[in-house]
This record gives sequence, structure tokens and C-alpha cells, in this order.
Amino acid sequence: MRAEAGAIDKLPRTARGEATRRKLLNAAAEEFAEKGYHAGSISAITRRAGAALGTFYTYFDSKDAVFRALVADMSEAVRQAAREAIAPDMPPLDVEEAALAAFLAFAAEHKEIYRIIDEAEFVDPASYRQHYETTAGRIGERLAAGAAAGAYRGNLGEVEAWAIMGMNVFLGLRFAIWQAAGDPALGEVARAANRLLGKGIAGTLRPPGD
Repeated sequence: MRAEAGAIDKLPRTARGEATRRKLLNAAAEEFAEKGYHAGSISAITRRAGAALGTFYTYFDSKDAVFRALVADMSEAVRQAAREAIAPDMPPLDVEEAALAAFLAFAAEHKEIYRIIDEAEFVDPASYRQHYETTAGRIGERLAAGAAAGAYRGNLGEVEAWAIMGMNVFLGLRFAIWQAAGDPALGEVARAANRLLGKGIAGTLRPPGD
């Protein structure tokens, strides 16, 4: 099922309105994570949020709209978590480690993100694609900055950005979602992945003739 066209939501104009919208988004995350999009309902979302049904329609036009808004909100939350973990003077490889560690921590705390993003592939393919394209785009920008600083090879591009994103997504699935006794700490997972990147993209280890 594809989400219907139209406005994603009606942005609030006051802090109180933003707080109410946030409660509805949080409740939608719980509802869709527990039941899935199709079994989830607006009435259940409002009950979880402690809000009236009419309040829901003040901010969202439909279940489709709140789902699209939720996907966008989660995508932005991932971006914000990575941005807050990155210091302006970090070496490029350290940036990738910090970004991955932040994502793993976010996913461990918000396990619902995987089910909701995965459902978006079928509920709203445009939101699903946008989530991954913008994420890969941010990684690509970091690779370009690292290459400009002389830390990476100069021929890194979209293929490498998507490869890194794919690695990060599945590391999150295994170590943040499917946590098991004896697993390494999330920070060590990020460091191990970073060691792998260092062998593949660090400018000091160029293949012959590259």
C-alpha cells in the first residue's frame, strides 16, 4: 500500500502545540512498532498519547500522514544524533566512528526504527528511498571532505557511501537490535568497523596504481 498524497502534517505554531505533536509522533512510533502500519490505528495512537481524536486531526490529516511524518522525524533524529557526536576538529576516520557509534546507540534506544523504516518500503516508498538517499548523501559529503583533507583516496563516491551505509545498517541490526549476551560494547563495534574502513579508504594505504 502506498501512502496517499497530501500534506504530511500541519506544523504547530506554539511550544505547546509542538509538545502535543511530539506526543502523537511518539505514540505513533509505539503503535506502529508493536502492531505494524496496517494493524495500527489512529484511535490507538491517540489513546497512547492521552489526546482526543480531534487533536490528532489538528496536526495530521490521516494515518498515512502521521506515518510519513514519523519516518521523516526518525530520519532527522538519526542525522541529529550523528551531528551531535561529531566535533569540528575530528579527523575524517574518527568522524565515521563517532557517527556509527551514535547511530548504534540511537538504534539500541529506539529499536522501533528498524520496523518502521522497513515498513516504509511498502507503505510509502518515496519516504523509504529518501531516508536512505539522504543518509548516503551525508556519508558521501564526509568522504569528499576527507579526500579534500588528504585523509582518503580521491576517487571515493556514491558506491563507497552506500557501502558504508549498508555496513552501518546491518551492524545496527545485529548489535543494537539483535543484542545477545557476550556481544562487544557498541563503542567497540564502531571501532572495529572503523578499523575496516581504515584499510579500505585511508589515503595512506592506496592500492598500486590508484
